[in-house]
Amino acid sequence: MDQGWIIALSIIGAIIAIALIVCLFILARRKHQVIQAEQRYGDKVSYAFIINPSKPQAEETRSYIKKYCSDHNISDTIFIDTQLDKDGNACAKEALSLGADVVIACGGDGTVRTVASAMSGTTHAFGIIPIGTGNLFARNIGIPVDNLEAAMAIATSHGSRRVDMGRMALLDSDEPEHKHGFLIIAGVGFDAQLIDDTDPNLKKSISWFAYFWGALKHLFESRIHGTVILTEADGSIHQTRGETFRTLMAGNCGKIPGFSLMPAAHYDDGLLDFETIDTTHGLWGWLNLLIDVIHQTITRKAEQSPITQRSTVKQYQGTSAEVLLDKPILAEVDGDILEKTQHIRFTIDHQSLIVRAPQTASETAAGTRANSGMGADTSARAGADAKNGTSREASGKAGKPGKTWKTGKTGKTGVDGKTDIDSDSSEAEKSAPTSGSAGASATASSTTPSSTTPSPTSSPTSASHLTGETPILLM
Repeated sequence: MDQGWIIALSIIGAIIAIALIVCLFILARRKHQVIQAEQRYGDKVSYAFIINPSKPQAEETRSYIKKYCSDHNISDTIFIDTQLDKDGNACAKEALSLGADVVIACGGDGTVRTVASAMSGTTHAFGIIPIGTGNLFARNIGIPVDNLEAAMAIATSHGSRRVDMGRMALLDSDEPEHKHGFLIIAGVGFDAQLIDDTDPNLKKSISWFAYFWGALKHLFESRIHGTVILTEADGSIHQTRGETFRTLMAGNCGKIPGFSLMPAAHYDDGLLDFETIDTTHGLWGWLNLLIDVIHQTITRKAEQSPITQRSTVKQYQGTSAEVLLDKPILAEVDGDILEKTQHIRFTIDHQSLIVRAPQTASETAAGTRANSGMGADTSARAGADAKNGTSREASGKAGKPGKTWKTGKTGKTGVDGKTDIDSDSSEAEKSAPTSGSAGASATASSTTPSSTTPSPTSSPTSASHLTGETPILLM
């Protein structure tokens, strides 16, 4: 046989072998996600599934959920569909009134956001089955977006963590006290404009890449001017007048597919990460911004690239912020378009939401808690903590005062005023019901179904070796 043919066949064989190895790796990874989730404690509680029927996978997902529940002896289930006049918030309240212990959002980031807004501040666990386009919060918290079996195993297993809920109030709207909840990012300006102009049908065809087309339409919009008043973790207030930007965002977590918009953002630290972005000189400025985003994604630091000159990225951290703009600008929360506004207040509810979530890598490395008898002594640990006056929640991140008030290369940090900001902790969006009006608590351990979930202000039960990370709750 000709030597060229031998070489060609060898190359083809190598490619096929690599492809098989990759396929085997993907299959093994998906199986590992399921096995890892199923090692968590099971429970005997009522589950409510809030489904967005407009999603292409909605009916397939509904059928799979029913089969999964049947196969795993989960019989107490409720299914509620969102409607044009009945969003996830209303559906979640209905589920709680029907006695659901765990409420699970099946949809995209919009469904997750509205259901979570009602669940925030309650002692009921919240689960996620991601079937949307971006599924950004699921990605940030580690829930598989391409493995329905693993997502179901996580949502129906014991193992939750407390996360923050961001709130955005449009103070010049008809409902100035209405605080729109968000788990990922809320903002005004360019980010809201590109979302508003993204074709829903195109999203179904090419997923989140459709947002790039929406972005192209607004690259050369006029810039925004305003005043930003920031309250830091220590209570100090910083005011910046004459701020110029194309978009202003408040982030609870900042990872998007392939990039990190806010590397310092953590969904459980009690802080919001604020970011203003500006560009000049047309496309050259937007290219500079892309370099900045790539730079902070690689370095994992909230800073600009040293080589960019035509873009400005300023990043701050705080517990709240008030923004006054020179003209009405479109606003959005987790991809849901609101209305135009000139006056905004951002606040955060610290660890107010209990989310069913997978174990982190460090938790897995520390050993499987499922075989350590943690389930049997959950109540005992909680009681011991209460007796000793200790809080396991204290082992989580309590804020990063050394990282607040960050600016870009041309950032201003002047404090020329101390405007009072009402930073009272916000209630759940539209007065979410408390656990007392919603039936049994979603806190039963595998061995003690009648045990109760600790309230948001009490000490959650978590392994002591998780110090330095968000505590996993056995609920």
